[in-house]
Amino acid sequence: MTMAHLALRDVSKVYPTKPPLAALKNVTLDIERGELVAVVGPSGSGKTTLLSLMGLLDTPTSGEIWIDGVHTGNMSDAGRSRARSDQIGFVFQQFYLLPALTARDNVASGMLYRGLPAAERRERADAALERVGLASRSKHRPGELSGGEQQRVAIARAIASEPAVVFADEPTGALDQASGRRVLDCLIEANHGGATVIVITHDPGLAANFDRQIHVLDGEVTG
Repeated sequence: MTMAHLALRDVSKVYPTKPPLAALKNVTLDIERGELVAVVGPSGSGKTTLLSLMGLLDTPTSGEIWIDGVHTGNMSDAGRSRARSDQIGFVFQQFYLLPALTARDNVASGMLYRGLPAAERRERADAALERVGLASRSKHRPGELSGGEQQRVAIARAIASEPAVVFADEPTGALDQASGRRVLDCLIEANHGGATVIVITHDPGLAANFDRQIHVLDGEVTG
């Protein structure tokens, strides 16, 4: 079996609507460790479904998904949860920050399920906020931060545990151009730090900043 970091083999996802909706159709794809990848396509093309499957948030209807040579179809629910916690970071268009917590505590909360001591979680949170340029804002709550700053906190939360893979779904979609550029720079920096970074976007201009582009249309990889 291929030792690509992420390997998909004839992966399909069909939702049991009436009529059934084929969101992905027989996708075969390899992503190597350390790649900086944009998955590009219009709304409804299947790119977010692809992210959900690669990120172990959902399971395929058919086909196989492998991570570092491990067939994820053989994982238990607990095993999938552990793999997400240990190996994967997520960034979404909606920031999903807890409004009552400071930026530091929001980042630290993302490591709760790793079993790390509280002091280590805070130390990692501070280091991650430093990496995204928000060390001086660590004690601010989300309501005291701009949209771009909140998204950078979300990136800090995703990278604090040093995951092997970071998935970002339309991370700049709700931001102005300047804030979006800073968020993009943070993701590229995470890639330079060793993470495989896979960004879902409908924006060809954003995708042009990535080393590799995977185009998705009507549930199929087209290029």
